Amino acid sequence: MAKICELTGKKPRVGNLVSHAKNKTKRWFYPNLQTKKFFLTEGGIWLTLKVSTSVLRTINKKGLDMVLREARKRGTLAKELSRFV
Repeated sequence: MAKICELTGKKPRVGNLVSHAKNKTKRWFYPNLQTKKFFLTEGGIWLTLKVSTSVLRTINKKGLDMVLREARKRGTLAKELSRFV
């Protein structure tokens, strides 16, 4: 699987590594992704998601059901997860 958050769509970005002498070389900034299992109360099933740590905090605050609905509304929800919302 790619290094993309399944709920927010965060993916690697390109930037520059700048030395003291101002020499610039390309580098990648990767999102902090974690693989986590969640229990979906509506369907009574376990979901394994690859999500960023910022989304984990949001899930702890709002709940998985609300975060899934918001991601679907925003259009960032992974296609495999659309059937669970």
